Amino acid sequence: MKISTKGRYALRLMLDLAMDNSGKPISIKEIAGRQEISDKYLEQIISILNSAGFVRSVRGPQGGYMLKNDPQNYTVGMILRLTEGSLAPVSCVEDKIADCGRMENCATMNVWKRLNDAINGVVDNITLSDLVEWQKSCESGF
Repeated sequence: MKISTKGRYALRLMLDLAMDNSGKPISIKEIAGRQEISDKYLEQIISILNSAGFVRSVRGPQGGYMLKNDPQNYTVGMILRLTEGSLAPVSCVEDKIADCGRMENCATMNVWKRLNDAINGVVDNITLSDLVEWQKSCESGF
């Protein structure tokens, strides 16, 4: 499994919004500048986040985007699944199991299930709040 730039940038965008979280909207240009990401690409990503109800858009000259909920209400898994789709390493362990005639006699299935459980265990237990704290400690040098 490899996370695309869309997934990585969506996570950085949401973290940027969570770091500010002042109740004031932030423009895509500001985020793009801080994150060193193309504002055109971020506009595509914010559209996905907005459609899913993760962010709220505010129109007008002082407009921009803000988180719709508190940072602790978003997990890394939610954000990555929205932008990446399934995080399963192989299709036979996805929630909607692919029909495979070998599943009952497949020794490697245990590997894929354990890997899938490990991935989900990590991404579903890290919130934007956690990332904010980690980012603050990175910036303070601790």
